[in-house]
Amino acid sequence: MQKQPARSARTVTLWVAAFSLLAGSAVLPAREPAAATNPLSAFFNRNDQPLKQYRAYRRMHAAADKGNHEAWMEAWTELKDGHFSYQVVNERGSDLVRGKVLKAMLEREEELVNSGNTDKGELTSDNYEFSEAGRNSEGSHVVEIKPKRKDVLLVDGHAVLNDGGDLVRVEGSLAKNPSFWTSLVKIVRRYARIGGVRVPVATETTAKVKFVGTSQLQVVYDYQTINGRPVAVTEMQSAGPGRIAAR
Repeated sequence: MQKQPARSARTVTLWVAAFSLLAGSAVLPAREPAAATNPLSAFFNRNDQPLKQYRAYRRMHAAADKGNHEAWMEAWTELKDGHFSYQVVNERGSDLVRGKVLKAMLEREEELVNSGNTDKGELTSDNYEFSEAGRNSEGSHVVEIKPKRKDVLLVDGHAVLNDGGDLVRVEGSLAKNPSFWTSLVKIVRRYARIGGVRVPVATETTAKVKFVGTSQLQVVYDYQTINGRPVAVTEMQSAGPGRIAAR
């Protein structure tokens, strides 16, 4: 009778290994745009105001196909004077998932930003090779992005841009799996220009985890201020996808 709890704990441990190191949900401060060494990389810093400060309400949801491992968490997140902080205001579901996955992600982001290592995940020619890929079925411009190194902060896939050259989304596989227990880590990160600044508005991640099956992570960002300026409700309504489903 004691084997089931042990098996459940092991399952959660493996699942935690899949997501606790992911920084794909982080909203990272940006540097001033640098001169592009590749013509295609100009798309990613064209007329951009770097993100220096924000306050946003973040909704997170994590679930695994196998087992009763599902949780939700909502938190205020803030970047100010180069320092990231968060305050959890609502949470429910599995205690282990809340503490070891969702809160662990916020802690990882806090560590990443406050240590000043955010440039390792930027869409720049320091981190990626860019190549022309034409247009997709929606008529959007597509640029292939190939990481220059294996890193959990980088995505091997492609970027989608609108006709104005604004980044709409990045999708692909992590350049490096977060752990031995994970494979096929897929990520879709959606962007919008709000208050003149390009910011992520949603992240969706799936991973195959040994003995667990498919695990999913969803994060939605509602911005209150960007670079010290209040964000209009109409901007958020037009920029962001639907919120995480009600539980």
